[in-house]
Amino acid sequence: MITSTTSGVWELDDTYAKINAERWRPGNVSYELWMWGWNSDGMLGQNDLAYRSSPVQIPGTQWSSDGFYANYRYSTATKTDGTLWAWGYNAYGGLGQNNKTYYSSPIQIPGTQWDTIGGGNHYITATKTDGTLWAWGYGGYGNLGQNNLVNYSSPVQIPGTQWARVFPNGYTGYFGIASKTDGTLWAWGDNSNGQLGQNNLTYYSSPVQVPGTQWNTTSKYTITGDGYGFRAIKTDGTLWAWGYNNAGRLGQNNTTYRSSPVQIPGTQWSKVAAVLVTAATKTDGTLWVWGTGVDGGLGQNNTTQYSSPVQVPGTQWDTPYASYYVSGGTKTDGTLWLSGTNGRGALGQNNRTYYSSPRQISGTQWYGHMTGTVYAVGAIKQILSY
Repeated sequence: MITSTTSGVWELDDTYAKINAERWRPGNVSYELWMWGWNSDGMLGQNDLAYRSSPVQIPGTQWSSDGFYANYRYSTATKTDGTLWAWGYNAYGGLGQNNKTYYSSPIQIPGTQWDTIGGGNHYITATKTDGTLWAWGYGGYGNLGQNNLVNYSSPVQIPGTQWARVFPNGYTGYFGIASKTDGTLWAWGDNSNGQLGQNNLTYYSSPVQVPGTQWNTTSKYTITGDGYGFRAIKTDGTLWAWGYNNAGRLGQNNTTYRSSPVQIPGTQWSKVAAVLVTAATKTDGTLWVWGTGVDGGLGQNNTTQYSSPVQVPGTQWDTPYASYYVSGGTKTDGTLWLSGTNGRGALGQNNRTYYSSPRQISGTQWYGHMTGTVYAVGAIKQILSY
């Protein structure tokens, strides 16, 4: 049977499926930002330095669904009007205010048309909708892409055109990675572990192209840095890794460093996240993890290290999450689950108990756009009004 709608014609069964899966619903959609855990520099955006072991909402409205990024002691987010906001640690000017003042509530970064956000340890990278790429903060490894080692406390443009997206990096990283509209992948900065994928250990203070083709650059969940290397999915569903390989984080069943991309076993990879551990989902809704198992961060009900992917119990996993001895993710029903270290409340359980199997975070409508740093977690909720 056919159903006519104001926006076209759908098969009736498909219409029911969209509604039941909550992929199509009438009304307005908005997004809220929530954080919990460590807050020593105000990175939870609560206008204080108090730790939170349960989710707290970040002030503000009109947050975008894609632009939320937290790293070592600071947080950033975009709004639907193209503005960019930051809060937390600012010793190197990473908040883009042309000063080194810390802010424990969101403050606007100069400029308009901000689009995607990335960065690393004490610095931020971001694209604009006009195809330009910008960076600011700590630049001591050439990680600001300015062909120098200078710090900047206001945004400076990285050379090049047709930039499409920047990708997140782990809290210890001093390098950047971004894609262009032609699907190519580019990196710059620290290369002491081969994390730039150039088959060498040479530092580059301007962007160089990462070898390979068919990189899936459409989402911030298809390519990610772990602070010392990368995980990247291609359009054919294969998953690749390179860089530092302590604790088997490259998924090769060994601890050998790689300065060029190597394929991780498996197929149908969908989304990936990495810091000290790696977590990735497949198109069948399964969740897989590998790397260090300290504090039960791999969700295996143990503290064992795995250098090849192992499956996390459960079904309907959607977006993976990985941080400092923590992994988990959202499910398609809007629930959020985490396991691992919890000394500062990062598991959102209103306690500081460690859990080596996934535990559900309170609340619903978690959208899956998560971000994390040392002992703190941030996530987006999707709010629908009718």
